[in-house]
Amino acid sequence: MTRSQPMDDAPISKAPSPVNLTLYSRFVQRLHRRYADVLPLLAPGAPTRDSLNAAFAALQSTGLDTGAALRVLRQLTLERLAQLDCTDQAPLAVVTHAMTWLAEVTLDIAWQQVMADLDVLHGQPLTLSGQRAEMWVIGMGKLGARELNVSSDIDLIYVYDQDGETLGNSEGRNKVSCQEYFTRAVKRMYALIGDTTEHGFVFRVDLALRPNGNSGPSVVSLDALEEYLLVQGREWERFAWMKSRVVAPRSAVVNGSAQALRAVVLPFVFRRYLDYNVFESLRTLHQQIRDHAAKRSAGHPERANDVKLSRGGIREIEFTVQLLQVVRGGQFPELRTRPTLDALQRVAKAGLMPQATADALGAAYVFLRQVEHRIQYLDDQQTHVLPTRDDDLAWMAQTLGYEDACAFLTDLDAHREVVAQEFDTLLGGDRECKGCNGKNGKNGVHGREHAELDAVLTEFDGAVRARLAQWGDNPRVQALRDDARGRLMRLLQRTAQWLKEGRISEVAVLRMADWIEPLLRRESYLALMLERPSVYERLLRLLGAAKWPARYLLQHPGVIDELAGGNLFDTRFDATEFEAELESRRVALKRTGEDDEESLLNLLRRAHHAEQFRTLARDVEGVLSVEQVADDLSALADAVLRVTARWCWDRLKTRHRDEPAIAIIGYGKLGGKELGYGSDLDIVFVYDDEDERAQEIYASYVRKMINWMTVKTADGDLYEIDTALRPNGNSGLLVTRFEAYADYQQQRGSNTAWTWEHQAMTRARFVMGLQSLAPRFDAVRHAVISAPRDAASLKAEIVAMRERVRQGHPVKADHFDVKHSPGGMVDAEFAMQYLVLLCAAAHPELADNVGNIALLQRAEKAGLLPTGAGQAAANAYREMRRLQHRARLNEEPTQVDPATLSSERDAVLAVWQWVMG
Repeated sequence: MTRSQPMDDAPISKAPSPVNLTLYSRFVQRLHRRYADVLPLLAPGAPTRDSLNAAFAALQSTGLDTGAALRVLRQLTLERLAQLDCTDQAPLAVVTHAMTWLAEVTLDIAWQQVMADLDVLHGQPLTLSGQRAEMWVIGMGKLGARELNVSSDIDLIYVYDQDGETLGNSEGRNKVSCQEYFTRAVKRMYALIGDTTEHGFVFRVDLALRPNGNSGPSVVSLDALEEYLLVQGREWERFAWMKSRVVAPRSAVVNGSAQALRAVVLPFVFRRYLDYNVFESLRTLHQQIRDHAAKRSAGHPERANDVKLSRGGIREIEFTVQLLQVVRGGQFPELRTRPTLDALQRVAKAGLMPQATADALGAAYVFLRQVEHRIQYLDDQQTHVLPTRDDDLAWMAQTLGYEDACAFLTDLDAHREVVAQEFDTLLGGDRECKGCNGKNGKNGVHGREHAELDAVLTEFDGAVRARLAQWGDNPRVQALRDDARGRLMRLLQRTAQWLKEGRISEVAVLRMADWIEPLLRRESYLALMLERPSVYERLLRLLGAAKWPARYLLQHPGVIDELAGGNLFDTRFDATEFEAELESRRVALKRTGEDDEESLLNLLRRAHHAEQFRTLARDVEGVLSVEQVADDLSALADAVLRVTARWCWDRLKTRHRDEPAIAIIGYGKLGGKELGYGSDLDIVFVYDDEDERAQEIYASYVRKMINWMTVKTADGDLYEIDTALRPNGNSGLLVTRFEAYADYQQQRGSNTAWTWEHQAMTRARFVMGLQSLAPRFDAVRHAVISAPRDAASLKAEIVAMRERVRQGHPVKADHFDVKHSPGGMVDAEFAMQYLVLLCAAAHPELADNVGNIALLQRAEKAGLLPTGAGQAAANAYREMRRLQHRARLNEEPTQVDPATLSSERDAVLAVWQWVMG
């Protein structure tokens, strides 16, 4: 037995057949009897757009009119595809693409014929501006995705660009509105494509997906479509429009005018936020489809074996991937693609589905589509139900490479079971909460009774009950729609159950109430937490752990979707992957003309917030140490700077070269890779460019970068930028020629750096930019740090600077501030800066920018600190930093009872006294 191929570009392996398997098809037999003389008019091989056009012209030359030639062209195409598919084992894409090209070619030919005929009767249709009005034929579903099956109908929507009227005929009469002109065009298009004649039809045409369905006009203007989608568009229509594409006329596709449709459709299909409301709408739609299929098969058990609509069928694969696309496609444009197989790989790459699952669903999709085609080759019937005749099943098995029907049906069942399980996992939701699920509870999805808040409150006690009781008079709660209110009640029931089980804390529930209250009108978050209980539980644990995450979540609620990632706590920040994802999203936006500056600003912000939140979640769960958190946040800042720099340069109107000859130097926490949540970025910009316009161009560039980083958009901001450490501080140039920067730091000339600037240089590093500047900066930094200095004057200046810092941060009496009190973190930092600036020439290992903990250890090893003193101070510094980090997470003061850190304070004071006397 030979299994089906896992991907559609790999042919099924099977022994060559001595017979033409295609000839078993009763449909092919009919074609050979009737069209044997014209079958050779279609060029050998897989049909293409060019070969189909050539065959149509050849058919017309035999005397057939347009309608007849189009119909016979279909018969020739299907005969060829049956041969390629069943006998030659062509990949699935050969069949689906050929059928799609057939639809596009025939619709384009019909469109040209209809326009020519109507122009004679009514004259050209003109817009109010005098341009010719255009009508677009929009392919939906499988036609839009280039996935047509061999006996498919085509779902079409007709849209014209602008209102107006026609010029009239040659006598200036018979003027009609554009609406009337194109309405008549639609009727004529149907006659050419959909009517059944002696040669059959070209395609069955379905217009039911148009605005207002069968009760709506057959053609609408682009403005009317936009208004409909904005005001009346339903959730299920978003799935239909996701695969929409202008398929005719070909001229509109080539000249780009059809792109106007995307601007109307994209905001409807893909929302700016993570849209979990669609789960319920798709669940309802799928149930309706299953109910309809059950009615059709009632009394006809053979109809239950439907490879498209039955459990584990093609539709469930499509729904699975479309759901993930619609939920996240607004924020992750790289997920926006029409073909199912491509979409599966994209959702896997985005981490929304395991790669193995995507591959299994892809293999099932290819297999089921090939089975579907063989069902339709038998009699050219639009059916997806397996035949009941044994000889038909045996033939299908043979064309798929199986020895017998039993082996074939075994594999069919296996594929369908894989699909059904994945579909149920995604759309079934997590229903472990008895009494609050969609089947057993009195407030279930189908019950809709939605018990009142006071009934739910009986399941809570104490402070939680008192807090939630306030919702009884809350206008946000009162304004909820019935279904959203029901979701909230079911969510509270689940919360109460977890609280009783000890899975979550009261503090978590209280903070959850504070967090969710302002977001109640954004019903998608209720849907997300109800659909994904694992996300909700992680959220509650996060809220219970500290106050700052709750504040961050309130500012950026969309990031909670990051909690759904299965490997969240098994990975660390990956800068390469982060930048690659951002670039792929920018490319996706560019394809649809959405890569304007505002979109890119928000794209950067959403990605940054999501990544910072992942680090926060790992931090709160105890997966990362304080040092690892700082490393990851610093790496994230570096990556954001690199992406911002690239994108700003690409959009800079005055750029004079392909790559900017500029670099960013990081100072402070960024330079020392010790960033915390919400830290500013201390950076200096330098350039190395001889162009006479360089100073002006780079100044404009830097201002643009700073604006991109700091401006607040609907999605917030990125970082505050501090450039005060540039030469001459805030009075100096925003961007400095590198030679001038080097002279300033190395005390060459009359304008030179102060000692405190050299202290800052101990924590400086090359962050990004022109790579040739990296070693040059390192040389300057090393020269500055290793320069000979007078110990007494250096000590006096650092002590004076330490005192100014202390005066600027007063500490309450009988309190110890982990950073600013004597024996705090600043004392350790200033002591090490003194040792580095004084001793780096003799001890080069101190020049490395490795952080205070490592430097304290190195200073002890070098004999600059007493034995044990450096390690003790390093341990103390680490503990103070940990306490500072936790206090900030919980929004608590960093001034504590001195007894809490007495040994740590003494360890740092010992180093300070030893070094500074």
